[in-house]
Amino acid sequence: MKPAKIFFHNNIRFLREKKKMSQEELSGQLELSRNKLQALESGKTINPSAADLIQFSEYFKVSVDTLLKTDLSKLGELKLRELLAGNDVYMTGSGIRLLAITVDKNNRENTEYVPVKAKAGYRSGYNDPEFIAALPKFSLPNLPKSGTFRMFPTTGDSMLPIPENSEIIAQYVQDWKSMKPDTPCIVILKDEQDFVFKLVTVQADGEVRLKSLNRNYAPYTVNSNDIIEIWKYYKHQTSTMPAPETDMQELKTLIMDIKNRMPGK
Repeated sequence: MKPAKIFFHNNIRFLREKKKMSQEELSGQLELSRNKLQALESGKTINPSAADLIQFSEYFKVSVDTLLKTDLSKLGELKLRELLAGNDVYMTGSGIRLLAITVDKNNRENTEYVPVKAKAGYRSGYNDPEFIAALPKFSLPNLPKSGTFRMFPTTGDSMLPIPENSEIIAQYVQDWKSMKPDTPCIVILKDEQDFVFKLVTVQADGEVRLKSLNRNYAPYTVNSNDIIEIWKYYKHQTSTMPAPETDMQELKTLIMDIKNRMPGK
């Protein structure tokens, strides 16, 4: 069997440089000699002790498994920012994860509904199977067989022309970088009291741009680490009747009709 490649030495140097620390500064923080740190970073110490592994793991908040097996310099910017924020899946159970879901008697995924009264608890219970199991469940016809769907109530007018108090059926997004710019989504933020429905663009610098459908609201950016989940819009339902067309809308419709009747169209 081919021996596994170990990235520990390169990783601790990479993490130190990411923090813009000198060897002297880091060795002081970890209470070890600069010569020992230099030997560890250069690979001269072929088999670091378990105590050293744990010490570096706890300091950088990166698991021993990740320090040993993953070349951190090859990670994408978003994943690296998440990792350096202390969200290593092996350390905290967060980051890339299995989504808590429920299934019906035929082993098909339910669509859970997050009622208004459950919004506050969703931030702490989103990954708790018991919390998700307690949510109302239903089945919708014609949903794609692949993917996980959930329904979220919305409030406010930032999503107009979608009426206020509509309910958004949305699909869970695991890989945010796979989304096209300005993808309409429900975004669950760590510090927001409500869910937000925005046009989402994941930027190259790791920031996420959120833009309202209602142009009266200015776009803004948040750090990817401040986002718990993203659910891509699939469709919505509302009990609000469409408003009657204004005179201007009727005039635009008339002009478009005339254009479509012109020769050559």
